[in-house]
Amino acid sequence: MNKTPIDRTKIEIERVLKPRAEIRALVEELDRDLSQKYAPETRHALDLDKLFEPHIRLFIARIEGEAVGCGGVALFSEFAEIKRMYVRPESRGCGVAVAIMARVISESVLAGLKIIRLETGTRSFAALRFYERSGFRVCDMFEPYSSMAPAKTVASVFMEMRL
Repeated sequence: MNKTPIDRTKIEIERVLKPRAEIRALVEELDRDLSQKYAPETRHALDLDKLFEPHIRLFIARIEGEAVGCGGVALFSEFAEIKRMYVRPESRGCGVAVAIMARVISESVLAGLKIIRLETGTRSFAALRFYERSGFRVCDMFEPYSSMAPAKTVASVFMEMRL
């Protein structure tokens, strides 16, 4: 689907400080999508409540006030990790993911981190292409995934980008 990118000034990125219906709906949509592609034991997404822990920044993307996507970043001592990136299908290809990624990267830089990592799935083809276009490259497995049984990470791809 090729859509004309929306003027980035029309995409609003807002930090979410507590669970709300619209962020819950986005996370549930993402979970439904992932459950169609991956077995439960190979999905490593954080529960909604964990996305509001102090070291995590969660964002919602809006176009004309409508919630169209979300994404977050966990800030650790050595690196940042992208969490729960999702854009509703009807808003894909419009620059929403780019806007969310820009905010996630900005938060990581402000925290003084030099590396941002992520775990995604082998069958999440659009996400893999987006991350590659954004500058991420495949990397070795990192914690907490490297401590998991191999059967739990068989469908995972690990990527990182230097900031």
